[in-house]
Amino acid sequence: MAQTVGAGSLLIAWQLKDKRVLIVGGGEVASQRIDSLLTTDAKIIVVSPSDGLNPRTKRFMDEYPDRITYHDRPFSGPEELEGMDMVLTALDDVELSRNICNVSRNARIAINAADIPDSCDFYFGSQIRDGPLQIMISTNGNGPRMANLVKKKLQGALSGLEGTTITKVGKLREQLKVRASGVGGDLGKRRMKWMTGVCNAWEMEDLASLDDALIQKLLDEGWENDRVPTFSELGGRPKANLKSAAAASSFTISPAIGFVAGVMCTLLVVLARRK
Repeated sequence: MAQTVGAGSLLIAWQLKDKRVLIVGGGEVASQRIDSLLTTDAKIIVVSPSDGLNPRTKRFMDEYPDRITYHDRPFSGPEELEGMDMVLTALDDVELSRNICNVSRNARIAINAADIPDSCDFYFGSQIRDGPLQIMISTNGNGPRMANLVKKKLQGALSGLEGTTITKVGKLREQLKVRASGVGGDLGKRRMKWMTGVCNAWEMEDLASLDDALIQKLLDEGWENDRVPTFSELGGRPKANLKSAAAASSFTISPAIGFVAGVMCTLLVVLARRK
C-alpha cells in the first residue's frame, strides 16, 4: 500500500501525570473524557452547572474526589484557563466551544473541542487497553464510528496475553538495568541488542510466564554469558491459564492477526530500546 503524505496527524503518547486538564461541560462526552484521563493520573478540573451533569460524570466525581475537582458553574471566561495544561470542551454550544478554543490557543494551551474537528489541536480515538498496552485508532475526525469498528476487529485478533507480556518484559528490563546500570554508550547498545534478541526468540506465551526466579535465571545464564537461552533451556513451563488463553485465541481467524502480531513485535522491541 502506497504511503499517503499529508492529511494525517502525529500519534503520540502524551504524558499527563500531575498535569492540570480542564473539562468544560459535564454531559456524556465529558464522562468519556474523564474515563480516558483517569488512566493518565492527570489532575482533572470540571466546570459545569450541576443540572448538566451526566450520571456517569457524577459517579466518577464521587469515586475519585482526590483526582477530580468540580466547579458548579458555567464557563466564566479566560481566567478559568489559568494554570491549565490542556483544555477539553464537551458542550452543545458550538459558539462557546469555538470561543474557548480561541482563548486556549491564544494562551498556547492544547485544546480539543468535541464535534468540532477543525478547531482541535488533537483528537481522541478509540482505544484498546490492556495494562501498559494502549492501542489508539484515529480517523483524524472523519469517522469516530469507523474507529470503533476497527477497534473491535483488532480486539478480536489479540490473544489476551499482550498486557501481561509487556509488564513482564518491563520487569526484565528493570532487573537488567540494575545488574548492568548506566545510560547510553556501548553498555546501552548491548542491553538493547540482548533485550531485542529475547523478545524475538521467545514466544509471547513464554514471555508472559516470566516470574522473578525465571528472570534471574535468564539474566544469569543469558546476559552474563552474552547469549539468549531458549525458554525450555531454562526449564520454563507456561502456566495452565496462559495456555488456555493462547488456545482460545487460536480460533480467531482474521486478516488483522498478522498485523497485530507485527504491532506486538514492534512494541516489544521498542520497549527494549527505551533507556
